[in-house]
Amino acid sequence: MAELKTNPTTGLSQVAVAGLLKQYGYNEITENKSHPLLNFLSKFWGLTAWMLEFIVVLSLFLHNISDAYVVGGLLILNALISFTLEQSAANAVAELRKKLQVNVKLLRDSVWKTALARELVPGDIIRVRIGDFVPADFTITDGALSVDQSALTGESGEVEMPAGKTVYSGSVVTKGEATGMVTVTGLNTYFGKTAQLVKSAAPKSHIDEVLAKVVKWLLFIVAALLIIAFVVSMIRGMNPLQLLPLMLVLLLGAIPVALTAMFTISMALGSKELSGQGVLVTRLNAPNDAASMDTLCVDKTGTLTINKLTVAKLIPADGFTGDKVLLYGALASQEADHDAIDMAMIGSAREKNIINNSFIQKAFVPFDPKTRKTEASIANGNEQFEVIKGAAETLYPLCKLDAAAIAGWNKQIDELAKSGYRAIAVAQTKNNNTQFVGLVALHDPPRADSMQIIKDLADLGVTVKMLTGDALPIAEEMSKTLEIGDKILNASVFKDCLSDPKKAIELLEKNSGFAGVYPEDKYNIVKTFQSNGHIVGMTGDGVNDSPALKQAEVGIAVSNATDVAKGAASIVLTKEGLSSIPAPIITGRKMFERINIWILNKITRSIFKTCFVVIAYLIFGKYIISASAILIIIFMTDFVKVSLATDNVIISKKPASWNINGLAKVGLVLGLLMTAEAFPLLYYGLHHLSLNANDAALSTYSFEVILYFGLFSLFVVREKRHFWNSWPSKILLFLIIGDMILGVILVTFGLLTFTAIPLKDTLIVIGYTAIISFTLNDLVKFILLKKWQMDIP
Repeated sequence: MAELKTNPTTGLSQVAVAGLLKQYGYNEITENKSHPLLNFLSKFWGLTAWMLEFIVVLSLFLHNISDAYVVGGLLILNALISFTLEQSAANAVAELRKKLQVNVKLLRDSVWKTALARELVPGDIIRVRIGDFVPADFTITDGALSVDQSALTGESGEVEMPAGKTVYSGSVVTKGEATGMVTVTGLNTYFGKTAQLVKSAAPKSHIDEVLAKVVKWLLFIVAALLIIAFVVSMIRGMNPLQLLPLMLVLLLGAIPVALTAMFTISMALGSKELSGQGVLVTRLNAPNDAASMDTLCVDKTGTLTINKLTVAKLIPADGFTGDKVLLYGALASQEADHDAIDMAMIGSAREKNIINNSFIQKAFVPFDPKTRKTEASIANGNEQFEVIKGAAETLYPLCKLDAAAIAGWNKQIDELAKSGYRAIAVAQTKNNNTQFVGLVALHDPPRADSMQIIKDLADLGVTVKMLTGDALPIAEEMSKTLEIGDKILNASVFKDCLSDPKKAIELLEKNSGFAGVYPEDKYNIVKTFQSNGHIVGMTGDGVNDSPALKQAEVGIAVSNATDVAKGAASIVLTKEGLSSIPAPIITGRKMFERINIWILNKITRSIFKTCFVVIAYLIFGKYIISASAILIIIFMTDFVKVSLATDNVIISKKPASWNINGLAKVGLVLGLLMTAEAFPLLYYGLHHLSLNANDAALSTYSFEVILYFGLFSLFVVREKRHFWNSWPSKILLFLIIGDMILGVILVTFGLLTFTAIPLKDTLIVIGYTAIISFTLNDLVKFILLKKWQMDIP
C-alpha cells in the first residue's frame, strides 16, 4: 500500500488512477486480432479461391482474355463482399459482448462505486462476494473467502482464503465476502493469459455438419455428371483443356460458398434483434441451437418464482385475529437486517396499515440457529409486551401447549407444507404469560407470467422440467400451480439410477421435475438428456448452475445471474423471469427455415445448371454456355440468396430438425424437372432464333434461361406451402427484381462477355420460366415436401 500510495479507507484518487493506467495499461488480456488487410488477403486463399485463380490462369493460357478479366473481377468483388460482411457481423457481436463485461465494486476518492473490471489498476481497493469472478490478483485486507480455482489449476474443490492471502484472477468466489487491494492486473497476473473475465461456451457449430452433408450431396451428383461429359469429350477427340474452365466452374457452382456468409449474417441480425427483446447472445449460433431445443430444464427459485417471500395465509389461535398474528410477527422482525422472513412480514403489515410509529422496538434479539427464534421488546404508549416468532416446536414449550394443541397445530403445519408453504409461529408475552398467537404461512409465489410462458413453450414443442433444491412438497405444489405436471420426484431417485442409463433417461422423460436437486444433479440431468438425443436448454442464476449451463446446448443465465453463470451461458436474459425465453427459440427457428430454403434452392439450382449444360453437351456435342457466363450467374444469384437471411418465414411449432437427405431428394427432383422444362426453350432458341451457328449468342441465350429459372425458383422454394402464402422480405424482393433487370440489361446491350439479344426474345424466356415455375414447379414442390414429411407449417 505504501509503494502504490493506496489509502485503505479512501482508495485511489482519479488522478493517481490515470497515471497507473499509463504505467500498467488496462486490466485485460489483449486479443490477438489479425490486421484487416491480412483478413482481406485470406479471402484469396482456400479451395474456392484456388479454383477461381486456376480458371484465371488457365483462361490466360488459352488466350481467353475476356473470361480471365470477368473471373478475376468476380474473385476480387467476392472477396470484398465476404470481407465486408464478416467485419460487419464481427462488429455486431462485439457490440453485444460489450454489454456483458464484468463489473467490479471498487473504492475511489472515498466513494464505493461499480466500474468495469478492465479499469482496475494496482492499488485499487475492491470488494468481492459469492458468485463473483475475481477480476485481478488481489490481497485480502478484510474478511475471508472460499474460492474455486479449478478454471486455473484444473483441480476442483474450494480453497480457503483468510486475510493476508492473495486471490488470483480468474478464481470464482464460492463463499464469503472480502475487501482487498489489487496487486497486479492484466497480463501481469499470476496466471496471465489463462485468466479470462468473460468465458463463452464454444461447442462445434451445427452448421459445419450441415455444410458437410450438403457439399457431399452436390459434389457427388455434379462430379458424376462432369466425369461423364469429360469421358465423352475424350471419345469425341476434343481438347480437354478447352473444356476444363467450364467444368471447373460448374464444379465450383456445387460448393455452397455463400452458405457460411448467409448463416453468419442471419445469426448476427438475429442477435441484434434479440438484444432489443431482453436477450443477449454470447455465442453467435446459440439461437440456432435454441431452434432445435426440445427440453428446457428450469430452476424454480428466482426463475419461475419472484424469489421473494410473501405472506400467503394467516392462521390465528383462539382469541386472536389474523391481523394480530401479522402485527406481532412484524414487530418481532427488524428491517435493517434485510432478512427475507422479516421483510415479508413487515411489508405485508405495512400494506394492510396495521403497523405504525406508535409501536417502538425497545430491544431485539436476532435469529439464532440454536434457538430458532427472534424476540423483541415492544412499547406502545403505556403498554409493554414481548413478541416472539420462529419454529413452532420452539414456541410450543414457551407457551406451555398441551399435547392435543400441539397435535392440532402440527397438523395445520403439515397441510401448509403440502401446499408449498413455510409456517412461522408467532407468540406474545404479557405479564410473564406467553401465548401462542398463530401461524404465518410464507411462500415464494410464482411470477405472474410463468404459467403463460410455460404454455407458450409447450406450444413451441419444448418440454419444461423443473429442477429445484426445495423440498418435495413445495416442488409438487409449484409444479401443479404452474401446470408443469404432477409427477415430481426427489433427485435421490434419479441419482440411484445413474448406473443404469436406460432407467435414468426413462425417469427424466416421464417425470415433470425433481426436488432436492444439487448442482451436480443438474449437470448429470442435462448430460443424461443429451445422451438420448435431446437438445437441452438450462436456466440458472448462480455459481452452482454453471456446470449445467456450460454443458447444455442452450445455457440461459437469468437477469440477476452471477458473473460466473453469465460466463458459462450462451444466452443472457436482461428482463426478469422467463418472458424472454421464447424469443431466441422463435428467432432460431426463423434462421433454421431460412437456411433450409437456401440449401433447397442451392441443391435445386446446382443440379439444374449442371444437368442442363452437360446433357445439352451430350446431345449437341458442344457446351452451350461459357465459363464466364456461368460465373456471372453464380455471383448474381449467390448475392441474392444471402439476402434470404432477411426473408419472411413461417416457423414450425416443433423443434427444428435437420433433414438434409429429404431436402436433397426434393432438390434433385425439382432440378431434373427444371432441366426438362429448359430444353423446349433451348429448342426454340436453336431452331427459331438461329443460335446454332452463333456460339456467343447461344451462350448469352443459355445464360438467360439458367438465370431466370433460378430466380423464379427462389420464389417457389422459399415457401413450403404454395408461393402465394407469404410475401418475401422487401430486401429479398428488391434484390431479385434488381437481378432480373440487370440480366435484361446485360443481354440486351451485350455488356461484359455477352452478345446482344433482342428484348422480345428475353421477354419470352422470362414469361415461360415464370409460368412454369409458379404453376407446375410450385405444385410439385408442395407435393414432394408433403410426401417426404418436410414439416409444412
